[in-house]
Amino acid sequence: MNNYLIPANSKKSLMFFGMFTLGDLILFGVGATISMILLFALNIDSLLFAILAITPGVICAFLILPIPNYHNVRTIIRLAWNFYTTRQKYIWRGWCYKDGEERDKE
Repeated sequence: MNNYLIPANSKKSLMFFGMFTLGDLILFGVGATISMILLFALNIDSLLFAILAITPGVICAFLILPIPNYHNVRTIIRLAWNFYTTRQKYIWRGWCYKDGEERDKE
C-alpha cells in the first residue's frame, strides 16, 4: 500500500530555533550590530536620536518576524514584489473543451 507519513514540521529541523534560516539570523545580526554601533556613536540625549539609533535593529527584527502560512515578512514582501513586477501569464483552461481561437474558426 506504501502510505508514507511525513510530519508537518519536517522543515523546522533545518532551521535555527525551529523558525529562522541562516539568512534571517545574518540579517538580524547585521541590523542589531548597526544599532549597537549607532547607540555608542550618537549622542542620544534626545528621543529622536535614540529612535534613529535603534531603527536598523527594529526594521530587521520586523523583516524576520514569523507569520502563519509564510516563512516571514521578508518572504511576503519578496512574493508581492515578484507578482507586481513580472508579467503574469494566465492560461485559460475552463470547462469548454475548445479554446477561443479554435472556436472562432468554426
